[in-house]
Amino acid sequence: MDDKRYMEKECRPESGGFLKPYIFILTIPNVDGGSTLSIKVSWIQKLLYRNGEFSLIVPFSFPDYVTPPVKKLAKKEKIQLNINSGTETEIMCKATSHPLKQLKREAGKSGFLYEADVLTWTDIDFAVSYSVSSSHIYGGVILHSPSVHDVDQRELFSLYLFPGGKSSGKAFRKEIVFLIDISGSMEAKPLEGAKNALIGTLTKLDAKDSFNILAFNGETYSFSSSMELATAETVERAVEWINLKFIAGGGTNILLPLNQAMELVSNTHGSFPVIYLITDGAVENERQICDVMQSHLTSKGSICPRIYTFGIGTYCNHYFLRMLAMISRGQYGAAYDVDSVEPQMQKLFAKGLSTILANITIDTLDDLDDVEVYPSRIPDLSSESLLIISGRYRGNFPETLKAKAVLEDLSNFVVDLKIQNAKDMPFDKIFAKQQIDLLTAQAWFSENKRLEDKVVEMSIQTGIVSEYTRLSLLETQKGNQATESPGAHKLPQKNDSSKVDSQGQRRIMLQNFGVGFGNLKATAENIRPGVEEPKLPEAAELIIKAASNCCGRLCDRCCCMCCIQCFSKMNNQCAIALTQLWTALACFGCVECCSQLCCCCGNE
Repeated sequence: MDDKRYMEKECRPESGGFLKPYIFILTIPNVDGGSTLSIKVSWIQKLLYRNGEFSLIVPFSFPDYVTPPVKKLAKKEKIQLNINSGTETEIMCKATSHPLKQLKREAGKSGFLYEADVLTWTDIDFAVSYSVSSSHIYGGVILHSPSVHDVDQRELFSLYLFPGGKSSGKAFRKEIVFLIDISGSMEAKPLEGAKNALIGTLTKLDAKDSFNILAFNGETYSFSSSMELATAETVERAVEWINLKFIAGGGTNILLPLNQAMELVSNTHGSFPVIYLITDGAVENERQICDVMQSHLTSKGSICPRIYTFGIGTYCNHYFLRMLAMISRGQYGAAYDVDSVEPQMQKLFAKGLSTILANITIDTLDDLDDVEVYPSRIPDLSSESLLIISGRYRGNFPETLKAKAVLEDLSNFVVDLKIQNAKDMPFDKIFAKQQIDLLTAQAWFSENKRLEDKVVEMSIQTGIVSEYTRLSLLETQKGNQATESPGAHKLPQKNDSSKVDSQGQRRIMLQNFGVGFGNLKATAENIRPGVEEPKLPEAAELIIKAASNCCGRLCDRCCCMCCIQCFSKMNNQCAIALTQLWTALACFGCVECCSQLCCCCGNE
C-alpha cells in the first residue's frame, strides 16, 4: 500500500467487504448458468475461556432466504472438529449443539464428526465447550520450528498459564479509577452501554476495594476528590452521580484525566492500582500521552498502575489504546459495533477485577542468543482468562523454565513450566494476528518504517490483514476459452477495480479491512460511531431488502390480493410462516408458484 490514493481509487465496495460485523459479502462476477461454485472459507477465532472451560461458537445458522424453497432438495451438513489443547491434560467435552461422534481420543487431543442429510439448513450455530481445568495454577511452553517458507527462520515458542480453580489464588485488593468519555459523539448507545457496564461492575466490587470515577470531555468531572471504599452506600451515591453527570457533550481531552487518575493511585500500598480508560475518539497528542504515562509508570513502586483501555467504534486510534495498555501491563478491549459496547466492556472490567498473579517474569529466557516476546511486557494473570504469550528465539531453549510472579499478599510465587515440542500446530497463523497488532502499535508509536515492513512480511506470509497491506482476489484459472460465452471475464469499464497482470490474470482489490489510526476530524466534529455507515453494494441491498420486507413488489402483484381471505382462516403461526415464505419466493421471482400456494392453503 505504498500508493494509498491509488489503492482507494481502484477498490470498489461491491468487490468484497463486511455488511455487518458478522456478515461478509463477496461478489463473483459474470458466472455462467450451470456453473458449479465451490467456496472455501478460512478464519482464525479466539476461544472463549471461563471457569476452566473453553468454548467455541461458529456461525452456522442460515436465513430462510438463502435457500430456494421451491424444491426440497437433500443437502449435506458436515462438521469435523479436532481439538488440540496444547497440554497433556485429558479433554472433557461438556456440551455440544450438534450430535458429535468421537473418532479420536488421546492425551490432550480429541477428534469428532457430525454428518447429516437434511432438507433445510440448520438454524442454530455450532457450539462446543470442553474442560482442561485444574485446581491449581499451572502452565507450559510449546516449541515449534518455522516452515521452510517462513521469512523469519528463528524458532517459535508459546507460553501459557492457566488460572486453575477458584481456590488456586485470591484476587488483589484493588484501587480503581474509571475514566469514561462523555464527549458529544458518545451520545445514545455508546454512553448507555458504558453506563450499564460501569454500574454493573461497581456493584461487584468488594467492600475493601476503593474506587473513583472521572467523566471527561474537554473538561474533567470527578465523583470524589479522593478514592472511596466500595461500600453499599458509596456505590449507591456513585450510581446517582453517574445518572446525573453522564450527559454527552463537548470535545475530547485524554491526557488531563489520565494525569489526574495517576495522581489518585500514586500512593497505593498493598493494593492493585487499575485505571480503566473508555473512549470513542482520537486526539492529536497520543504519542505524548504514551511518553508521559511511561515516565509515570517507571517511577512507581513494586506494582505500577495498570491501564486497561477500551475503544468504541473506528474513529478512536485502537493502536494508541493497545500501546497504552501494553506499556503498563494492562489489557485492551474494543467494541467496533455500538450494540456490543456493554458486554465487551464487562469482559474487560472482569479481567482487571480478578487478577491473581502480577509482575510475571520468565526465568532464563534472557540467556538465549536472541529472543522476542509478544507482548514485550507480560500482562497479569486473571482468574477470568488464561494468559498466552508467543515469541521467536535463537539458541538452545532451556530444558527447564520457571514463571515468577507476585500474589495478592505480595509474596512471591513460582511455577515450573513443562516444555514440549509440537509438529502439528500452525503457529505462524495462530499467533500472527496478535503479533501483527502489537507490532503495528509499536510501529505507530515509534514511527519506525522497519517495523512496518516487518508487519507487511508477516501479513503477506500468513494472509492476515494488516494496516499496510490489502487483500485482493486473483484469477488463477480461466477455464476452457473455447466454450466460454463472449465477455465472460470482462467487468464493466466504469470504476473498474480489476487489473490485469503480466500473465493475463485479473486482480480485484478488496476493501481495506484495517481499523486505521483514528479519525481526528470525526472526533472533532463529534460524529457518533456507526452513524456514517458505508453505502452497501447493490447485491447486498437486495439481500437485506429481501430479508426485511414481508411483501416486495412481486408479492404486491400476485400474492396479497388472493391471500386476504386465506389469512383470515389462519392462526398466527401459519401467517408468520407464510409471510416468510413470500419473502423468499419473491426474492427468486417465483410469481406463479407464490400465487398457487396462496390459493390452495385453506385452513392448513
